Amino acid sequence: MNKEKTASKVSIGDINPLIPMDYPDPDVIRVDDTYYMASTTMHFFPGCEILRSYDLINWEHAAYVYDYLDSTEAQRLEHGENIYGKGMWAPSLRRHNGCFYLSFCANDTRKTYLYESPDIEGPWEKHVIEGFYHDGSLLFDEDRVFIAYGNREIKLLELEPDLSGPKYGGLHRTIIKEENNNFLSYEGCHIYKIHDKYHVFLIHSKPDRWMRTQCCFSSCSLEGEFRGGEILCEDMGYFGQGVAQGGIVDTPDGRWFTILFQDRGGVGRTPVLLPLKWKNGNPIIEEHRTFPLEVEINSTRPDYEYSPLAGSDDFSVAKFTSDRKDRRRVGNPEFDSFGMKSFWQFNHEPVLGLVNQDVEHRRFLIKTGEICDKFDMSKNTLTQRLTLPRSRASVVVDGTMLNEGDRAGIAILCENYIYLALEKTASGMDMVLVSKENDEETVLWKKEGISESGMEFRIDANTFAPVGNATVFFRKASESKFTALPFAKSLKFTLGHFTGCRFALFCFSTQKSGGTAAFSNFRYEVY
Repeated sequence: MNKEKTASKVSIGDINPLIPMDYPDPDVIRVDDTYYMASTTMHFFPGCEILRSYDLINWEHAAYVYDYLDSTEAQRLEHGENIYGKGMWAPSLRRHNGCFYLSFCANDTRKTYLYESPDIEGPWEKHVIEGFYHDGSLLFDEDRVFIAYGNREIKLLELEPDLSGPKYGGLHRTIIKEENNNFLSYEGCHIYKIHDKYHVFLIHSKPDRWMRTQCCFSSCSLEGEFRGGEILCEDMGYFGQGVAQGGIVDTPDGRWFTILFQDRGGVGRTPVLLPLKWKNGNPIIEEHRTFPLEVEINSTRPDYEYSPLAGSDDFSVAKFTSDRKDRRRVGNPEFDSFGMKSFWQFNHEPVLGLVNQDVEHRRFLIKTGEICDKFDMSKNTLTQRLTLPRSRASVVVDGTMLNEGDRAGIAILCENYIYLALEKTASGMDMVLVSKENDEETVLWKKEGISESGMEFRIDANTFAPVGNATVFFRKASESKFTALPFAKSLKFTLGHFTGCRFALFCFSTQKSGGTAAFSNFRYEVY
């Protein structure tokens, strides 16, 4: 077969990420001819997305591991509580004896969760591992199982065979430790047994300055000394932002790669693919600080067509097709029948009784269930990731079913958000542009008494640089051109949400619940 036809290529010698979107803390495995990658999804629901690939370069949605977690008040955005910047993170994905295992911590509940399934698409069975294991990584070693975890002090713990908790009398020891690093000490564990040696990959910062690096420590036994250090210190030409933390995987023809992440400003943390080699049984990511300009990998399914990780939606599909790769999730009847496309996630746990995909009229409806005074506390906000370097979202918003005091529109969801909304007033309908900075909302612009209750709103997001910007537009249904508002909003990654910025559709009530907004003709572009 022609190699050119069966191989996929990716440029890595410049600043191109593998996936130009927010997929942080990646862990990757291969099962026969298929690669799977799990990633942090924090406060978004459904959660813990798993992607699928047949060449390590092109990726599509495979599954969400859970639809609901513990349904706490904070996860449901109730009584002023939220889990922004918390929720699930740093998953560990493994397959052992024909079963998939996925573990992660949630910083809001302080629990370590374990999900099991014979099928990557689920349903996934939920368990809790006794204890809290920061950035934990599972290791199945013959008939024993371990978890490596920690920050600054990396520990190795033997678990019970059923992974329910620490094994009585089992191994529990510190394997790596660092003192006096005021930036970022060792964390982000990924542990493997390869070539009869144990390897722990970790993220780290230079102790004298902020610069993420990738490290690895190795030992011939779990009881022995782990030795190693930095194996990658590189920003790939992007503003001094280091590349680190992720998993490693081999191809069917015996090559090795690592998928790490890099901070990319407002778009979030994007995966980066790098070749990995072995020398004297130890991993090498870069040798003499040189990288190939391009990596070519043979596809195990060269004619496969991937579904997009972001996209437009006319809200005309309410149920899954028979094609497995188009499924959003499997296992929860309520979510299954809801049938949204896989690139949508809610900002927190949704109340599905208040949302509806009206297939007949090709629109998405959000009904308010309680009073809310701020956009980031509004339930059932529907989101999609931004895409590097520039992405655009537009949607038609119909406000005819809003109550007085309701706001509905399009937003950039992040800690310092911006939104353009229709606002129902006692005298009619207004448009309002609101920005949040330093925990304070500001009305940047307002147009009173608009004659139409249906408007098309658009947001353009430029996220190439660490601090990007967003610009906002609107037009009436009768108009062919958008009107730009004379404001630019800074877009950046902050620890308050700990995720990349997202496009968002929303509706909330400030006076009386029960109003409904209708969204149609959502269009997503990368330009």
